[in-house]
Amino acid sequence: MSKSKDFLLTDSLRQQLKQPFGKLVTGSIPECNSAIETVIQQEAPPKVVLVGDTVSRNALDAGIRTDLIIVDNMEMRHSTPPVSLGGRKVFKLINPPGRIAAESWNIVSRALNAGDSAIVVEGEEDLLVLVAALTAPIRSLIVYGQPKVGIVLVRVSSELRHAMTQVLAQMKEAT
Repeated sequence: MSKSKDFLLTDSLRQQLKQPFGKLVTGSIPECNSAIETVIQQEAPPKVVLVGDTVSRNALDAGIRTDLIIVDNMEMRHSTPPVSLGGRKVFKLINPPGRIAAESWNIVSRALNAGDSAIVVEGEEDLLVLVAALTAPIRSLIVYGQPKVGIVLVRVSSELRHAMTQVLAQMKEAT
């Protein structure tokens, strides 16, 4: 499995990835933000990564500390006003829908190392949860939205990395 090629999502994997990879939190925006804050306070994760425009906007509006946000200026496949990035270091990435672009690994790694950063994706950011899980330090917290349901809290562990590696192995490598 080479990270120098794009990975393509298969139809069978698309269904599998609809299941949360972590703890699903339902409820209001304040309840979801409270769940994020509780994990940060109790576990002091080395990195906090938010993937998705809605979860990023809501958490940032609530003043939640993050190391990296990954957004694509889309919510539920519709254009949305950009998330306010403040003074964050901004990285750009072209990542077509249903793909993990080869460049994703380098960009996510650089953004994580920079801290207080954002990746603005042209295309789609959903699959970058896998890249973040395989790139962020163990014990990091990754939060992504579960459309029309809530958010998912993902703790990076060796078990999670193994599961994400298995997912990548099921994807097609672009030629």
